[in-house]
Amino acid sequence: MDELRELYQATILDHNRKPRNFREMEKPDRHAEGHNPICGDQLVVFLKVDEDRVSEIAFQGNGCAISVASASLMTDFAKGKTLSEIEAQFENFQVLVTSPPSQAVDTSHLGKFAVFAGVREFPMRVKCATLAWHTLKAAVEQGGGVARTE
Repeated sequence: MDELRELYQATILDHNRKPRNFREMEKPDRHAEGHNPICGDQLVVFLKVDEDRVSEIAFQGNGCAISVASASLMTDFAKGKTLSEIEAQFENFQVLVTSPPSQAVDTSHLGKFAVFAGVREFPMRVKCATLAWHTLKAAVEQGGGVARTE
């Protein structure tokens, strides 16, 4: 468990200091805004979609280390994936971070996202971790508006 905590901290810090795909995208096909009023995190997710596959993804905004790191890892994952693959991973991530800490969760299919298992121990941080995912889902669904974690 200590190794997972150390990996969690190292991954969060790395992606917070050097977020991947952090930029505004010119002429996105889809985009959505996200806001976590509890923590003050705000971000925008930009997508370019070719047929049913994300060809380009970026995000911009500000927030706590968990929020930025989650968005960074999420954009790395989503690039090149189909919309249905993104939806499935959204569900997997939700289960991971919202399950009770005492419940065992299979993380074998989550790759780098497994480090977020530690967020379950801090319920106030779950919304920080899921903001980017809710915003991506809103962009994929082209629903407009602002995605919220409440």
